[in-house]
Amino acid sequence: MSPRFLAAPIALALVLGGCASRGELDISESGAGVTAVRTPCPTVGVPAGTGDLTTFDPATSREATAIDVVAAMTDVRATCNNDGASPQVVTNITFTVLARRARADGARDVTLPYFVTVVQGGNAVVAKRVGRVVVHFDAGQTRASTNGSATASVDRSAATLSDEVKRRITEKRKAGRESAAIDPLSAPDVRSAVLRATFEALVGFQLTDDQLKYNATR
Repeated sequence: MSPRFLAAPIALALVLGGCASRGELDISESGAGVTAVRTPCPTVGVPAGTGDLTTFDPATSREATAIDVVAAMTDVRATCNNDGASPQVVTNITFTVLARRARADGARDVTLPYFVTVVQGGNAVVAKRVGRVVVHFDAGQTRASTNGSATASVDRSAATLSDEVKRRITEKRKAGRESAAIDPLSAPDVRSAVLRATFEALVGFQLTDDQLKYNATR
């Protein structure tokens, strides 16, 4: 019998500033073979150490023989509504949880907490929500899976660079001039502006300190 799928979606709403539409910032150099396109959609990923979860029985043990359930988050995917018309950029994230239990004597539901968080500028957490997925094991079954989802919504204005910053990044530079050899992103104010307008949507298991330590040292 195939496993049942049960998951509670998370809605994460941010009132942040805007975003650039796809292709709004296109940095290219003829003959260089490099083109950089900035998009308002956040980068989606799983923070290191949060993609796996292990529970023990008894809970205080860390012996391999006491492992109860092991779960892994995989197949993380995202779609973004970057149509340029909505005042918010909404990212829908889906993922799969693969789980294994040590004992298969009876049917069992295992609830696993997960989080979705939005990070601005690489290190500032601006919003976080916690949800739960339920993995169902049929009697006699040691492996099961479930699907989860989360939503991150960012106000379009927070991810939009000012016209002045865009001008400084994209202005044409003539070969041989000193300005042609200077990366505009090396200017502190330009770099800071780009960081402020850059967001990540991160999803992973909501782990205790002990579980994080276990993942880091196993």
